[in-house]
Amino acid sequence: MDLGFAGAFIGGILTLLSPCSVMLLPAFFAYAFTTPTRLIARTGVFALGLMTTLVPIGVLSGTVGAFVSANRTLLVTIAAVVVIVLGLVQVIGIPLPAFTRDTGAGDDAGDAGSVASVYLLGTVYGLAGVCAGPVLGSVLTLAALGGSPLYGGLALAIFALGMTVPLFVLALLWSRSAWVRTLVRPRMLRIGRWSNTWTQVVAGLIGIGLGVLLIVTDGTAGLSGLLGASQQFAIESSALRATAGIPDLVFVAAAAAVLVGVWLVHRRAQRR
Repeated sequence: MDLGFAGAFIGGILTLLSPCSVMLLPAFFAYAFTTPTRLIARTGVFALGLMTTLVPIGVLSGTVGAFVSANRTLLVTIAAVVVIVLGLVQVIGIPLPAFTRDTGAGDDAGDAGSVASVYLLGTVYGLAGVCAGPVLGSVLTLAALGGSPLYGGLALAIFALGMTVPLFVLALLWSRSAWVRTLVRPRMLRIGRWSNTWTQVVAGLIGIGLGVLLIVTDGTAGLSGLLGASQQFAIESSALRATAGIPDLVFVAAAAAVLVGVWLVHRRAQRR
């Protein structure tokens, strides 16, 4: 089945129909309690974490892909344990610069989750959320059978961007709400000598729950998506056929135009 960048992008978005979507909202809210600008940046870091997992699989599908498939449970378990530890670090308020950040004043106060922890969430989401389907199968086949490993890597990078489109949309809606800005304003919690911001506590608890969910469900493999496997396969196959005639350059140009438009709208809103 033919695959282009447009098909890879749509295929990434359609992971919402798979068990991967179970992790989407918890992963978002694990770092959502922060300033609007930082929230968009955190979502970008999450996407980068996804690419770190997916791109090597696309480029070296015959070796890396086989290793990930054979050791998926172990890799997901290790990553889930690290996510749980990071959640505990946030809840307890241990001042580790690489993982938590709370200067106590200004925009940095109550910043829920560092770049490192959000990046790790992205890599875990990539490990646990690579749900087999026509799109992913086409990318891996293209790379493994000598079509072009580089093209396979680029296609999976675009696939990863598609997976995070819902997060970017949610981040824009979330950060533009006035009540959210009031909600994420840092407030201190104190119990005896212990003190922390409530945003750090909430985000840490969500991270712990997310790690437990990954372990209990074998990286969401034990969960079902919004649709059955056959229905999801049919929808992804239809999407591939519908986008097969779209040239990659046209898709790249359209995507660049959309990004510039979103950036201009965001800048105008900030000035107002």
